[in-house]
Amino acid sequence: MSGHSKWHNIRLRKGAQDAKRGNLFTKLAKEIIMAAKAGGGTPDTNLRLRLAIQRARENSMPQDNIRRSIQRGTGEIDGAVYDEVTYEGYGPGGTAILVECATDNKNRTVANLRNIFTKNGGRMAESGSVSYRFHPIGLIVVDTKATDEDTLFALVTEAGAEDLRTDPEHFEVVAQPEDFASVREAVEKAGIAIVSAEYTMEPADTVALEGKDAQQMLRLLERLEEDEDVQHVYANFDISDEVLEAAGG
Repeated sequence: MSGHSKWHNIRLRKGAQDAKRGNLFTKLAKEIIMAAKAGGGTPDTNLRLRLAIQRARENSMPQDNIRRSIQRGTGEIDGAVYDEVTYEGYGPGGTAILVECATDNKNRTVANLRNIFTKNGGRMAESGSVSYRFHPIGLIVVDTKATDEDTLFALVTEAGAEDLRTDPEHFEVVAQPEDFASVREAVEKAGIAIVSAEYTMEPADTVALEGKDAQQMLRLLERLEEDEDVQHVYANFDISDEVLEAAGG
């Protein structure tokens, strides 16, 4: 399982701990704003917006906040204007890192990210330095208690999924971005509960980390995700399950 997937599963387990409400709601609101800005304010015809709203509801974001965020995205009400920017960098052991941001002040964001990278064993890189090592996918996570592997495999492959991965706690359904909506719809129609569903970036290769580098990598990821301008972080590390389990404890 890729480093991204391992870290993703640890984050699922750490949900309550990571959900520092003010910071979380800010990130959720930004995603709704950017989704509505890019594809309009109707969830039925804007999958990105529908996913953003669902995640907001799952994290108990008030409905009024969701509504205002949509209206800010469509320009119905005034608010800060956010730009979507992706920054690239290297982490411990030469790991590749992508940092997706939504910011109203690029100078502030760059300064903050550079400081976080420098203090945690990494460095920022030129645009294009590491992005070629990632590719976009749709990722749907299902609890292994929700269904059995054979049933899920048959369902999602018929709907267009390209892979089904398993670990002791979750099934991971992988689809190309253009097939993501139909695969998710098939899972929902089958009445199978979805833990999470998102567009994400998957590394084409991974870098094995141990000891100090592994611990430093996890600290770097956490510090990046804590920044108010950072929406998503992707990295191509591979760390042992024991170290990841300790980090998610």
